[in-house]
Amino acid sequence: MKAKIFYTAIFFFLFLIGACAGYIYWLFSDLPDVKALESYRPMEASIVYSSDGQVLTEFFYERRKFVPHYEIPDLIKKAFVAAEDVRFYKHPGVDIIGILRALYRDIKAGGIVEGGSTITQQLAKMLFLKPERSITRKLKEAILSIQIEKKYTKDEILGLYLNQAYFGNRAYGIAAASETYFGKSFKELKISEIALLASLPKAPSAFNPFKRPEIALKRRNIVLQKMLEEGFITKEQYAEAVKEPLAEHPHYRRFEAPYFVETLRQELEAKYGERLYKDGLRIYSTIDYNLQKKAEEAVQKGLNEIHKRVKPKVQAALIAIDLKRGYVRAMVGGNDFWESQYNRVFALRQPGSAFKPFVYAVALTEGWSPDDTILDAPVSFPGAVQGKSWSPKNYNNEYHGEVPLRKAIALSLNSATVRLASQIGIKKVVEFAQECGLTTKIHPYLSTALGGSDVKPIELTAAYSVFATGKKIKPIFYEKITDHNGITIEENKPEIKTVLPEEIVEQIRELLREVVLSGTAQKAKEIGREVYGKTGTTNDFSDAWFVGFDDNLLVGVWVGRDNHKPIGPKEAGARAALPIWIDFMKEAGQMLK
Repeated sequence: MKAKIFYTAIFFFLFLIGACAGYIYWLFSDLPDVKALESYRPMEASIVYSSDGQVLTEFFYERRKFVPHYEIPDLIKKAFVAAEDVRFYKHPGVDIIGILRALYRDIKAGGIVEGGSTITQQLAKMLFLKPERSITRKLKEAILSIQIEKKYTKDEILGLYLNQAYFGNRAYGIAAASETYFGKSFKELKISEIALLASLPKAPSAFNPFKRPEIALKRRNIVLQKMLEEGFITKEQYAEAVKEPLAEHPHYRRFEAPYFVETLRQELEAKYGERLYKDGLRIYSTIDYNLQKKAEEAVQKGLNEIHKRVKPKVQAALIAIDLKRGYVRAMVGGNDFWESQYNRVFALRQPGSAFKPFVYAVALTEGWSPDDTILDAPVSFPGAVQGKSWSPKNYNNEYHGEVPLRKAIALSLNSATVRLASQIGIKKVVEFAQECGLTTKIHPYLSTALGGSDVKPIELTAAYSVFATGKKIKPIFYEKITDHNGITIEENKPEIKTVLPEEIVEQIRELLREVVLSGTAQKAKEIGREVYGKTGTTNDFSDAWFVGFDDNLLVGVWVGRDNHKPIGPKEAGARAALPIWIDFMKEAGQMLK
């Protein structure tokens, strides 16, 4: 009997040893390889820059800007050591003394008031392990921490931790935390600000200074006290720092050029997918920051003037394109992006008389000259319905008889323009408009000559590049993209195609110049330099346009309502859209000199 008990005990002892060995083997075999840290890089926000170096926005899942450990100021490192792991530079990854000290304080307090995890253990948990509470996870955490400490220096480990840690308020890493909480670089932080950030990773929500300022202040001052005790700051520095108030509100970056930025985001997301939000790309956009600000000011000023005359409020859109390369230099897609993200630059609207230059350009290619005449008198054509006719009318029902083409376009004479379109062939006009870059459905009806087919403001504006230079240009939103190391991964080169010969371009510019000199856009003469363009108005005043250019910039302005209801009586292109165009072009001329 005794022998049987003995052998049974031996069996269970061996079984226990085997189970333990198996568990330990499984524990080690299931561990991630810490060598992965050699190529590790956390999720990083992609940054969008204007053409003149201003940050427009960031795209991210986790707002983070990676910072090499050697760029992080020593005092920041010391503050986190004081707050999280005072024996960081002494232990091998797991701090037995720290665990015993934390256990003693927890027992004394009757609850958990201090944890025993080192900074290395916290890093291992963040990078390699699931946030479960179990003995197995704690053992894996300890083993990984020791392995990490054997392979990497203390500063490398601390740098990884400071880039990975979550600080609350959507900020990951020390760089983003500094910008979110204080609106400045981590290199510019004061001692009190460093102490606040060092207090956050343990419990970002509990110590949130914007929601729980009293608790956050107490926690910050505890960190300052620890920094003093460890000799990281002097008594004088401590006394000054504890008097400092907390930050009152987060510094979330509000989009600059929001309509443009959202357009760019959609284009890049389709191309790069999740990389856009994780890989820390550097996107160099075509937007000129100062021109963009002037565009926004011009739109708001113009709308304010219109709103003095009409109710309810209307919307406006402005797009400015560099004539040489097709770079989009400014974009305003509406009255207020934060109220409505709908971008009217891409809306389908009838262009009215802003479409007429396509008719005149085709006439010039067919051998007409600016001084050739066309009859401006009442005219009728077969209508879409059997037995009914269509009779386009001039504004105020005024007719001028035989007029040269330059006068017909300058005064925006409907009758003369439709008669001209009839003679040269409306299908040729449609084909030419499409060749210039209009991709929407352009109907082969004579009403199209007066702007009866919907277009997008961005496409109509870009198509005017053919009138300005003879070349069709594709609007471009970014020049290049680099990775986080500055290596170029894409260059967006201009796409330019010659459509009209120089002699025709000179003639169409002559016609569009006449619109300013003696026609519907005479107010534009106040700009003080040669500009060219065309007004546009739909029959019921639901759309007002001016599209034009100088030698550098192509600019289109649209004004209207999203529901297509009239803007108001007599709110034609010359009255509603042209003043916005003039205001912007005055400023643009000064800035582009």
